[in-house]
Amino acid sequence: MRTWLHRALSRDPDQEVSPDPPPPAGREPDPDRAHDRAGHALRAPSRLHAFNRYEIKYLVPTGDVAALRQRLAARMDRDSHGGGTGYGVWSVYYDTDQLRFYWEKIEGLRFRRKLRVRHYGDRSTVTDDSTVHVEIKQRVNRVTQKRRVALPYRLARDLCDGRRMVDHAPGERAFLDEVLELVCGLDLRPVAMTGYQREAFVGRDSDVGLRVTLDHRVRGRDRDFHLGADAENRLIVPATFSVLEIKANERVPYWLTDLAARANLSVVRMSKYCQSIEAFGRAPRSIFHVTDEPAADAAVPPYARSEA
Repeated sequence: MRTWLHRALSRDPDQEVSPDPPPPAGREPDPDRAHDRAGHALRAPSRLHAFNRYEIKYLVPTGDVAALRQRLAARMDRDSHGGGTGYGVWSVYYDTDQLRFYWEKIEGLRFRRKLRVRHYGDRSTVTDDSTVHVEIKQRVNRVTQKRRVALPYRLARDLCDGRRMVDHAPGERAFLDEVLELVCGLDLRPVAMTGYQREAFVGRDSDVGLRVTLDHRVRGRDRDFHLGADAENRLIVPATFSVLEIKANERVPYWLTDLAARANLSVVRMSKYCQSIEAFGRAPRSIFHVTDEPAADAAVPPYARSEA
């Protein structure tokens, strides 16, 4: 079976990435896709709480991370929130029963989005008063737009799960109305969770606005969606790989694309949310379970190789 991982490892890193293939035959179309008011309300995003950026993702073998980290640190500053070891990132994703947002990504729609509640830090310390971010992440052509508001966790749950307006600052009302319209209009509910340890670097001098992240041990689960739950997580990207993301407001500097090319990094179109959906068998494109201990004699997991 050929998976996203095999395609990424065999792709020329300088090759322009084509749109994702259509979904497998037999999938029931979402009857509300062409008509729902809530879904199309987000096609024209507001400027409130928004920033735009271009994103490129690469897979990095863990054995190459130390050298890459050293090269990044020579040209960029470490994110002050990460300290020396980085920080945890935990996200609960909302979708419809038919996984509308998942299929929008798989089908490569030029306009697509997803709703999530995200916590930065140690999930074991999450309480009702912990600060989380309610985010709408949207793709418009090749540009990623993210809008979000920070709330205490209890209010974020009241908003997204209880589906009711919560206390907020005056300037946040339009965004919260939009979240409620999306949640109620599409009947969204939590469907997947992801978590990973992130190292982040920020640009300096002429590279202000540039951000590069390295995400390690990317995990997920398909139940127990409380951010602080002591629940089991499963690797959704093999432990032998980290995910490098380059995020730029306007352009990616030449030195960074050259670094990626010299390191022979592989461009990959992947979504951590989609990886979690697939790893738990929620969609026909599902990959197999990713074990913590890949075979000792395998450079990549056996299921990532092409069939003979």
